[in-house]
Amino acid sequence: MAIVAAVTVASCTKDDATALPDNPFPPGVDHRKEAVSGVEVGQRLMAAGEYELALDSFTRAALDEGMTPEILTGIGTANLGLGRLGQAEPMLRRAVGETPDWPEAWNNLGVLLMEKGELSEAKQVFQKAYALDNGESDSIRDNLRIALAKSENVVHNEQQQEEFKLVQRGQGDFVIRKTP
Repeated sequence: MAIVAAVTVASCTKDDATALPDNPFPPGVDHRKEAVSGVEVGQRLMAAGEYELALDSFTRAALDEGMTPEILTGIGTANLGLGRLGQAEPMLRRAVGETPDWPEAWNNLGVLLMEKGELSEAKQVFQKAYALDNGESDSIRDNLRIALAKSENVVHNEQQQEEFKLVQRGQGDFVIRKTP
């Protein structure tokens, strides 16, 4: 039995010295491959809640591609996720101005306006996003529903403090959710 075990173990091992390369360093970067788009990396980071890293990724993508509406929306949404409403608003408004028929950009602007407490404008922005989307996006519909409910239940004698969280749905599409 011991002989069978020794033969089995000996046959499983191989001479690893011949399999090792002469260079002990790891292989370098393959520069022939196509790099992943900075916009795609930014969207993945946004989905993971890494807004600061996403902002860096969108900024690097802007150097390669220019300030496209998708990059403007990404930068604005990353700033919104970081709570930088003053920096997010011009980016989102510029994205909406450059692509007035893109419902995701309108939706993200609506999320910003809800965060700022500008309910009447947010409601109009969500209605526009919903119309452009033909009612196909559940998240835009949910955002519109929240904006309508909040605008109907406005109490002018008390200041309401509610926290909302930015949640990504798909690519560049966000929904407001109340934090627990």
